[in-house]
Amino acid sequence: MRLLFGLVLIAGLGLAGFAVYMAQGYISEYETALAQERAQRAKQVKLVDIYVTDRPLRYGEQFTLDDARLVRWPADALPEGAFSKQAELFPEGKPAFRTVLRAMEKNEPLLKVKLTEPGAEAGITSRLTKGMRAFAIKVDVATGVSGFLRPGDRVDVYWTGNSGGGSVTKLIQTKMRLIAIDQTADEDRASPVIARTVTVEATPEQVAALAQAQSTGRLSLSLVGADDNEDVAGVEIDQNRLLGIKQEVQVVEEKAEECSIRTRRGAEVVEIPIPCTN
Repeated sequence: MRLLFGLVLIAGLGLAGFAVYMAQGYISEYETALAQERAQRAKQVKLVDIYVTDRPLRYGEQFTLDDARLVRWPADALPEGAFSKQAELFPEGKPAFRTVLRAMEKNEPLLKVKLTEPGAEAGITSRLTKGMRAFAIKVDVATGVSGFLRPGDRVDVYWTGNSGGGSVTKLIQTKMRLIAIDQTADEDRASPVIARTVTVEATPEQVAALAQAQSTGRLSLSLVGADDNEDVAGVEIDQNRLLGIKQEVQVVEEKAEECSIRTRRGAEVVEIPIPCTN
């Protein structure tokens, strides 16, 4: 009887040890799987909802909510000016359409810089920065960079006219943004256009300076590179400097004033120097 009890006890202890071993293995596997899942969650990218185009859009088209749809987008790569809510895209009480300012392809994020305000047309006023004005400059094939200007480009403005010392060319404004070529404000146009006027964005003070310059001489434009951030100032060339002519300055020496009196000695007239009293 004791032997049987001993055998049962040994068997029970063995089964208990085996159960503990299996439980430890199961717990270890569970902890490993849990750690792996946490690691996978840590690698996941946080996503947010934004509106994208549901079809290709071109400059001047009217855009409504039917042309957009919501998609999930990485939060750490969210484009500036994106719309995440319908109330931001079409606020309540405002017209239910916007106008396209820049061409967009299907599934491209909708951005504020590519659309007008609700109900606005794609005209010059929609492109003007707050506090700025539009000013038209007369150009031709020579002064307008052979027709390679387009809205969105930046230009330097040079004035050529007569100054006090003769003809002179001077840089009067730098990095002015073009907002229209003739009557077109489409930035997506790539073909050259020989324009008669270009419209620049300027402050009221710059408008006054350009108007004065245009009425007293000729304005020429110089295209600024897209990545050019260098400030340029003090550029002025006259005819003498252009041809390398150096003007000689003649120095006139002033002679000291001399005073004298004349006296007669017999038949001879003698001039005697005396100190000047003036």
